Amino acid sequence: MHRTTLIHADTLTPDQRARLQSLGSLTPRGDHFLLRHRTPLDAEALASELGCDVNTLPTDFDPERVRLVVSDLDSTLIGIETIDELAAELGLKERVAAITERAMAGELDFTAALQERVALLEGLARERLEQVFETRMLPAIQPGARETLAWLKRRGITFAVVSGGFTFFLERLQRHLPIDDFRACRLEIRNGRLTGRVIPPVVDKHVKAAYVEELRRRLGLSPQQVVAVGDGANDVPMLRQAGLGIAYHGHPIARAHADVRIDRGDWHTLRQLLTP
Repeated sequence: MHRTTLIHADTLTPDQRARLQSLGSLTPRGDHFLLRHRTPLDAEALASELGCDVNTLPTDFDPERVRLVVSDLDSTLIGIETIDELAAELGLKERVAAITERAMAGELDFTAALQERVALLEGLARERLEQVFETRMLPAIQPGARETLAWLKRRGITFAVVSGGFTFFLERLQRHLPIDDFRACRLEIRNGRLTGRVIPPVVDKHVKAAYVEELRRRLGLSPQQVVAVGDGANDVPMLRQAGLGIAYHGHPIARAHADVRIDRGDWHTLRQLLTP
């Protein structure tokens, strides 16, 4: 059985080329390399040796057939945790960020952790949410994400976001990025201020997985035509059910359940994984 491994480096030293050629057939692809081989490789060890991301694609995954990509938002499509930045407006970032970190690592129940953090935001003015979006979220769009989403659009691939974050921000982000669909939590706002409550349902790991399945069926796709991208415990079920689950700078729990990992690169690396 032939296997395909991507070497996510635009250049290799002569010694590195010789090392890889000893393992199989090496082909340059402009900004990365393809290695075709028969014997399974230790991609993590090879990544450490080469100093770049190295990923072996599942044998039943064909990038040319992909028609749906679903991504997490915080620390995946954007480089911040939005709720931590909201907490910063009240001088509570360190306290909230500690809860966020434990929830993403799978150490806390996601719904309870979210409700606890949102409760601390009670009284925050809607205008401060607008400010967080403009000054912190927009500048935090991951490197390569705009170009990759435009590339997906040209290929006719649907791009959706599913997040335990908030619709308030995704409604605005959709005006800046080609996001075809999204699902997220709704913050309750009364008289222009947060009440400290989330309007049910909370988008936990089960809702995320169900949303990916809903989109897949709506589009008439097989699981092998679906790609999921995430970084935390809340993303594990959708990573496992997709034809290609990508852990993006993920917590150990996400990396353990993903098919491939982007640990060093950015959204340009993700595009390489989906290049036919």
